Amino acid sequence: MSADTWWKNGIVYQIYPRSFQDSDGDGIGDLDGIRARLDYLASLGIDAVWISPIYPSPMADFGYDISDFCGIDPHFGTLDGFDALVGDAHSRGLRVILDFVPNHTSDQHPWFVQSRSARSDPRRDWYLWRDPAPDGGPPNNWLSNFGGPAWTLDPTTGQYYCHSFLKEQPDLNWRNPEVRAAMYEVLRFWLRRGVDGFRVDVLSQIIKDAQFRDNPPNPDFTPGQDPFHRWLMLYNTDLPEVQQIVVEMRRVVDAFSDTHSSRVLIGELYLPLSRLVAYYGLNAQGVLEGVQLPFNFQLIATEWQAARIDRLVRDYEAALPAGAQPNWVLGNHDKSRIASRVGPRMARLAAMLLLTLRGTPTLYYGDEIGMTDVPIPVDEVQDPFEKNKPGMGLGRDPQRTPMPWSAASNAGFTTGAPWLRLADDWRTLNVEAQSHDAGSMLALYRRLIALRRAQPALKRGNYEALDAGDEVLAYARNGEGQRLVVLLNFGATSTPLSKALVTRQSIVLASTDAARAGFIKVPLVLAPYEGVVIST
Repeated sequence: MSADTWWKNGIVYQIYPRSFQDSDGDGIGDLDGIRARLDYLASLGIDAVWISPIYPSPMADFGYDISDFCGIDPHFGTLDGFDALVGDAHSRGLRVILDFVPNHTSDQHPWFVQSRSARSDPRRDWYLWRDPAPDGGPPNNWLSNFGGPAWTLDPTTGQYYCHSFLKEQPDLNWRNPEVRAAMYEVLRFWLRRGVDGFRVDVLSQIIKDAQFRDNPPNPDFTPGQDPFHRWLMLYNTDLPEVQQIVVEMRRVVDAFSDTHSSRVLIGELYLPLSRLVAYYGLNAQGVLEGVQLPFNFQLIATEWQAARIDRLVRDYEAALPAGAQPNWVLGNHDKSRIASRVGPRMARLAAMLLLTLRGTPTLYYGDEIGMTDVPIPVDEVQDPFEKNKPGMGLGRDPQRTPMPWSAASNAGFTTGAPWLRLADDWRTLNVEAQSHDAGSMLALYRRLIALRRAQPALKRGNYEALDAGDEVLAYARNGEGQRLVVLLNFGATSTPLSKALVTRQSIVLASTDAARAGFIKVPLVLAPYEGVVIST
């Protein structure tokens, strides 16, 4: 078995730790809570757990403003507790992936405290400091993702520092070799503790233009859009120099790989397809030396139509470098949940799509039970994105609400007051209730994951696009003498399928009815929003 098998054939499950399971009654999920739910994760059939940031933090951005890269925030537990979590996960065959946040630190990190203390401080160049513009304003027109300029004036030293996000999140200077060495040592710290890989936050933004030039206007910007998109991020994202840093990161994690198991890098990259695939790092010798999985977010952004998704998958497959592993994701802690974007019936099709496409799928906690976005009243908003840009629909609290485990008090998530409100339907939409319902979303996910694990064509087979009309997405997975055909009806009406697609075949799984299996009748008619997997 290849050392890469676990992440190539496996399924990754993202946990937003504040919202997964609370063990101590403070209303905030923690590491011991995750430990308590490892049996659930193992029974679901996933292979790796990706945990969003758990490091010491003032929590201005709920953990993405890190004050110590080599510790655990008391909200979440201790280093000993983390080690116990890794050991317990590994004993169940589960890998552990951590968030690595290289672009910035907290303004309370000791590095930044030193850097801002004086222009002559040895760590001054660890961050991006610039003199004011001639009018005394920011050095250039770069904007913060969370609103306003990407620059804040430090009155003590008379210079501005750059922050791509909150002013409490100053950007590191990755052109400084000392910064690179320090951050690579962070990776080694966690790898020595048994971590199996990292999801690298905002990877494309870690290098900025050496001349700090203004970004050009965005010709497609219209009033009413997020003001951040007023300028094209030409000089502060996806610069050529990022690629060398990616190679260096890969070398660090590869040094901890062995013949039994490789360590994996997953890059957060909101980029056009042509740029996304560059992060696989195909060199002149045909070797992939970048991140193994540049996150593919296309299913989050696309219109939910069969023809659009068909084109998207075909283009992605065609763009992949030789030997590159594809990957797919339906949602995450920054984006609206799939069941809210497309509706509960279509979300079942989405589950079938995610778990039958070629490549590594990532699930977002709660999607397996059909969790939806939870409206958060103004006086309960936690997310700084929403606070800085209110009323624009950019807030991320709705998709970060606590996991409903049961109909017990506070959905079994906490014995205290949850840090964010629960969904109104938590008493009926929860893990325990769905575990006893053969027609539930959870039951569908379990069947799909079991099918994927059992069928070589789904784990390792190639992808073959098929034509089945405008409303039906059709493709085959072929491998190791096996052929499976996936048919997904995106239409609101029943759709009969061509005999050429279904002759002498049998249904092995359907999205709408666990009992719809066995030899099929020709012509096969798909109900509205129904999906089937057919075996030859």
